[in-house]
Amino acid sequence: MAKAKAQSGKAVSGRGHRAAFERARDVRPTAITGRERPRDIIEGKFPAYVGRQERIAFGLMRRSIEEDARVFLTLSGAMTPAGLHASCIIPLIERGIIDVITTTGANLYHDAHRVIGHRIREIDPSAGDLQYRLAKIIRIYDLGFWEETLLETDKLFSAILRRPEFQKKMTTTELHYKLGKQIAAIEHALGVQEPSLLSTAYRYGVPIFVGAVQDGSIFLNVVKLKRLLGDAFKLEIDVNDDVFEMGAIQHHCFSTDKRKMAVWILGGGVPKNYTLQGEPLLDQILGVPTHGFDLDLQFCVDPVDNGALSSCPAGEGHTWGKVSAESVAYGSMYVHSDVTAVFPWLVYALLSDPNMRRTPSRLYAARDAAVAKLQHEVDRRRKTLLTTIDYPLPDDGKKKAKKKGKKG
Repeated sequence: MAKAKAQSGKAVSGRGHRAAFERARDVRPTAITGRERPRDIIEGKFPAYVGRQERIAFGLMRRSIEEDARVFLTLSGAMTPAGLHASCIIPLIERGIIDVITTTGANLYHDAHRVIGHRIREIDPSAGDLQYRLAKIIRIYDLGFWEETLLETDKLFSAILRRPEFQKKMTTTELHYKLGKQIAAIEHALGVQEPSLLSTAYRYGVPIFVGAVQDGSIFLNVVKLKRLLGDAFKLEIDVNDDVFEMGAIQHHCFSTDKRKMAVWILGGGVPKNYTLQGEPLLDQILGVPTHGFDLDLQFCVDPVDNGALSSCPAGEGHTWGKVSAESVAYGSMYVHSDVTAVFPWLVYALLSDPNMRRTPSRLYAARDAAVAKLQHEVDRRRKTLLTTIDYPLPDDGKKKAKKKGKKG
C-alpha cells in the first residue's frame, strides 16, 4: 500500500513537471537583422547559460526603476581606471536611477587622476613588471599610468583634506560629499568636461559609503597628515556612526519613504557586504523589524561554492536576513561574468529607453532625519536590547584568588 502511494506521488509529481514544462518559455530566437532595439536583443536573443542570466538581470534592472525601488549600487575593485563610472554609473546617477553607492577607496582615488590632467592608457599586461617598475609605470592589469600620477594625486587630496571643513569627526558619506564638493569646484575651474564620480554624486545628493576606508590611498594621506600635523589635523572617520548610518538610510527607504529596495552588485568584496549588512544590523542586532532587499542582482566571476563573501548568492544572504524571501523567489540573479564585459551593454539597453529615468531622490539630504528616526527606534527598544549585552564570561580574577587561598 505504501509502495503504491509512493508510486502515485511520483506520478503526480511527474505530471506537474510536464505541465510546468509546457508553460515554460520556448527557446526559439529569430535571426538578428541589425534593426532591433537594444532591449529586443537582450530580451529575445539571450536564451541560455550566462546570456540568460544577463537577460534576467536586465529585467530586474528595469523592475527596479518601474517599481520605483531605491537602488543601492556596490562597486568593488578599481573600476574607475577602466572608465566604468564614466560610461555607466554617472549616466545612471544623472537619470536618477542610483540612490546610494558603496565602493572602494580605490575607485574614488584613481578617478581623480584624470581631473588633474593625468592619463590612464592601455598597456600589455604580459610585457614584464620589472621593466614597468624601472620605467615608473604603475599597472592595474592591462591599464597603466605614470608613477607621478600617484604623487600628484596625493598632493591634491592632502591639500583638500587640510581645509577647515574637514577638521572634525565624520562618516564616510560626509567625507565623500565634502570631497565631491571640492572636486566639483576644481573641475569647474579647470574646465573639465568629463566629471568624476565624486563630483557627480555630490551634485545629485547620492551618499557614497566606503566600508574599508582605511584600505585606500585617500586615507593613506589622512595618515600622513596626522603624523605630520599632529593635533592640528582633526579629521577622524567615525566607523560606528558610519555603519549606523547605512542601516538608518535603509530603514528610511522602506519605513519612511515606503519604497522597495534593490541592490545592484558590481563585483563583490567589502562594498557588497557593507551594503547588505544593514539588514542584519537592523533586525538581528538592533531588533528593528525589516525584510531585506527586495531585488538583488550581481555581476561577478567568483564561484558560488567556496564560501567566499563575494560570490554569496541571494538565497544564502536570505538566511542572514539580508534579502527578502520574495527576492530569492522571483527577484534575484547572479550573473557569472566580468562586470566590464557585461554591465555597459545592459546599461546601454536600459538607457535606450527614454522611460528609464526618474527624479533623483537626493538621499544625502535625508541622512540626519534617518539617523534620528533609527535612534528613536533603538531608544524604544532599550529595555529589551539591554538584555542582549551580557553573557556569563569566565571570571579569571576570582579563580586565581581561590587557587591562592588553597595554597596558603
